[in-house]
Amino acid sequence: MALKRLLSLYGFMFFVFVYAPILLVVVFSFNANPINMMIWDGFTLDWYRLILGLPTTIADSPTYIDSTPQLYAAVRTSFIVAISTTLISTLFGTALALAVARFRFRFAGFYRAMMMVPMIMPDIVLGIALLIFFITIGINLSIISIIIGQCTFLISYVFVTVSARLAQLDQTIEEASADLGATPAQTFRKVTLPAIAPGVLGGALLAFIISMDDLVITYFIAGTGNTTLPMHIWGMLRRGIKPEINAIATLMLLFTIVIAALGLYLRSRQK
Repeated sequence: MALKRLLSLYGFMFFVFVYAPILLVVVFSFNANPINMMIWDGFTLDWYRLILGLPTTIADSPTYIDSTPQLYAAVRTSFIVAISTTLISTLFGTALALAVARFRFRFAGFYRAMMMVPMIMPDIVLGIALLIFFITIGINLSIISIIIGQCTFLISYVFVTVSARLAQLDQTIEEASADLGATPAQTFRKVTLPAIAPGVLGGALLAFIISMDDLVITYFIAGTGNTTLPMHIWGMLRRGIKPEINAIATLMLLFTIVIAALGLYLRSRQK
């Protein structure tokens, strides 16, 4: 009985430790103090109005420095990068997973292990390596270098997700399709792809969220004038923590929850 209570207490404390900081970010995003986030100065929605471009009273304060245009530019850059990297990494990651699962070739196990390396490699090491690589071959640091750099590790995430789905797929279904006269293209389109669609969708959503959230690697390969949303937030933090940062973080959290819920809903429909 005592052990059960101890485990229950441990579980409760674990959730408090994980979610209490997130809850504090959400709560302090409504703080009316324009200078110090940690000093509560009343409830306000002005930070959200400011982000959405609506009129506010805080923006008229002489102590407030408006950075809304830079925020919009950072959000636009992040979406361009995230959408591009998601499409590219999903296409190549799925193709690689199918190739490794369906074809027999030498060093297949070694190749599969090497696909895991970008996932476990420290971000700062990968960022420096990509920076040196781009400079060596003469590629200018721009939004293109960000897309290429993020695809180098996002393909691995899609590869692992789709590979896990392929491992659960019964190959006799594909063989039956071929026995019934279907071409390889027809078998892939009507049998294989619908069966692995949840894995492909999961990998795509995972790649999109990681791309939107990446800071360390993007910081090394972005160059000048290509600020993503995490880089913009990092720059704001260096000037002091304001409730505006908490509001941005809360909106990012809400966006992530919506994307995850959409993925779970589509996956349930697929089943």
